[in-house]
Amino acid sequence: MANVVVVGAQWGDEGKGKIVDWLSERADVIARFQGGHNAGHTLVIDGNVFKLSLLPSGILRKGKLAVIGNGVVLDPWALIDEIKRIGDMGVEINTENLMIAENTPLILPVHWQLDKLREEAAGKAKIGTTGRGIGPAYEDKVGRRTVRVADLADEATLDSRLDRLLAHHDALRRGLGEPEIDRAALKAALVEIAPQVLKYAAPVWKVLAERRKKGERILFEGAQGALLDVDYGTYPYVTSSNTLAGMAATGTGMGPGAVGFVLGIVKAYTTRVGEGPFACELFDEVGQHLATVGREKGTVTGRSRRCGWFDAVLVRQTCTTSGMKGIALTKMDVLDGLKELKICVAYELDGKTLDYLPTAADEQARVKPVYETMEGWTESTVGARRWADLPAAAIKYVRRIEELIECPVALLSTSPEREDTILVTDPFAD
Repeated sequence: MANVVVVGAQWGDEGKGKIVDWLSERADVIARFQGGHNAGHTLVIDGNVFKLSLLPSGILRKGKLAVIGNGVVLDPWALIDEIKRIGDMGVEINTENLMIAENTPLILPVHWQLDKLREEAAGKAKIGTTGRGIGPAYEDKVGRRTVRVADLADEATLDSRLDRLLAHHDALRRGLGEPEIDRAALKAALVEIAPQVLKYAAPVWKVLAERRKKGERILFEGAQGALLDVDYGTYPYVTSSNTLAGMAATGTGMGPGAVGFVLGIVKAYTTRVGEGPFACELFDEVGQHLATVGREKGTVTGRSRRCGWFDAVLVRQTCTTSGMKGIALTKMDVLDGLKELKICVAYELDGKTLDYLPTAADEQARVKPVYETMEGWTESTVGARRWADLPAAAIKYVRRIEELIECPVALLSTSPEREDTILVTDPFAD
């Protein structure tokens, strides 16, 4: 049986939470491998709405092990708050079903403070971060001055890490006209929260290797989307980590041989949050329909999402860079009632036709979509669980998407509810 990696194939918000939750019934371990609490997954189970940011979606399944890997940047206070909030909703979270990699870097108050200060100072050049310290935390990780989970267990190590960290941040804050960090208060806060975090700490790479040897199925859960990848996204309007499937290996310590079936989550139209190029963005009544019917508000930030037609050029590109073997197509029901649908099949730039998104930022901003028009449908697709339940025009739309992105549909989601899913190919059976 294959392990499965789930990644977003657009700019995030594709519905990964529901699909991961649905797949987690077939998995034994669900491992989150990148990002931070800037990502949000909304799951609807038996009418109850669960909003997760750090906890892997599999935490909602009894008898499963949820893992936060070293590729994640972890805000310990946000984690404990989320554990309490989800616990108050009746989900038991303990050391039997949650594990955190010992080498996971922490997000500290200095990180989100710096994040906001720099965005404010950037003015029109801001890139639209969530202000949660994700970027600065990853900077400190590669700068070798971060505090990691394991450091919380030893005061001497913690002191050394703080010395190096604050030597950098205090200089930045002085340059921005801000007071230096209160070192004593920061250390006291870390010492206070340490026991609540350390009880979940473990050598995740070793545990996952042992589970794999036993034949257990591992589901790797990504955050954000492939178009926000720091290398292959619409730079600089990206997140600060690698969001592609390859990160599943390094973000958990499993190695590339453990990555099996790569499943891309794809919305039946396109959305993005924040700044950056968006060739297919709509500003008309159709765009308003997608935003309203699709309830396009960010799970974490509450920011409105920009909406547009399906961009096959972008999805074909992300299918390639993540090595996707299949996609899960979500939010088909949002297109119900539209008489006409359009799909971007190419770009025009300076009189030339392109079948990919160029790397240069100025060219990304100037590409124009080339559309193909298809017939819409008036029937409802909400809650469909078989192909036979779908209108003929909806099936044609799905098949055309498969052709254009050169990747088959493995799953089709027709509502936020867990069971409203059509299974075409079981990723775990690969």
